[in-house]
Amino acid sequence: MTKHRQTWFEGWRLFFLLGAVLATLCAAIAGLHEFDTDGIRMVIRFTARTSLLFFCLAFSAAALAQLRPNPWTRWQRRNRRYIGVTFAASHGLHAIAIAAFAAVDPAGFAKATNLASYIFGGIGYAFIIAMTVTSFDRTAAALGPRGWRALHLVGGYYLLLQFTVSFGKRIPEMPLYALFLIPLALVFALRMIAMTWRQTPRTAEAG
Repeated sequence: MTKHRQTWFEGWRLFFLLGAVLATLCAAIAGLHEFDTDGIRMVIRFTARTSLLFFCLAFSAAALAQLRPNPWTRWQRRNRRYIGVTFAASHGLHAIAIAAFAAVDPAGFAKATNLASYIFGGIGYAFIIAMTVTSFDRTAAALGPRGWRALHLVGGYYLLLQFTVSFGKRIPEMPLYALFLIPLALVFALRMIAMTWRQTPRTAEAG
């Protein structure tokens, strides 16, 4: 484990590296458009997609490591915590961009949002904050194994559903958004298959 922590692609170093890259890219995207409304909306779209990527990597890690153990899936499983916190950082940048959009173009922001987006988006961010706070050893221990598992399981599936709805509702206007549903469906399928495999030996013994 010590060897893994000495590289920039393991542990908290991985998080700081990815976080720095994300922040730099967001600043560059907005800066190219002189931080106007179009630039800010591009950052919103960019961070939505990077959040999707890191969420899928984190939420599929355990299932992939179980179903297809190899160097990549073991690395993914070992760094699941740090990938998950990177997801939270990406969605934090997403929230900052949304707030900037509201400040720069209040009319456009009002047109692009509604009460449902506030409610369900707020619940999603509440889960992200709670899951991030409990991604540290002390807070996870304070919550307890059962509480930690329940929070991260319910929160993970809620976020999976929210991503599905958020990207899916754009398909009628932009059909290519259907491509973003593929990784979400794969993550769900992988978790269901892994859960079935874990339960199979118990079923056989019970029979």
